Amino acid sequence: VQLQASGGGLVQAGGSLGLSCAASGRTASTYVMGWFRQAPGKEREFVAGITWNGRSTRYGDSVKGRFTISRDNAKNTVSLQMNSLKPEDTAVYYCAFRNSIVVATTVREYDYWGQGTLVTVSS
Repeated sequence: VQLQASGGGLVQAGGSLGLSCAASGRTASTYVMGWFRQAPGKEREFVAGITWNGRSTRYGDSVKGRFTISRDNAKNTVSLQMNSLKPEDTAVYYCAFRNSIVVATTVREYDYWGQGTLVTVSS
């Protein structure tokens, strides 16, 4: 499975930005796609995840109510809409893929990773 993330950039605090991740290759019929982020000097943390059918989503505590994850199975893509951005949201955002029906929240539980896209929120 190959993952290609896009959509990062620079935005002012309070603004919005959308990320997208396209999956290609041999994907299972049931899977989870998620987003993690890693700020300089910090560990990679879970942001959001969604099952292949969209029936289950999970969010990290720091983004609940501000970020929304969605998927388009026809295009094998997952998107992350980020609203009310804060400077502390600045990080490299990674798309991840997991061969499972459960949205996990730890790095080690994901099988494939994209290259990351930088999001910078200015104050």
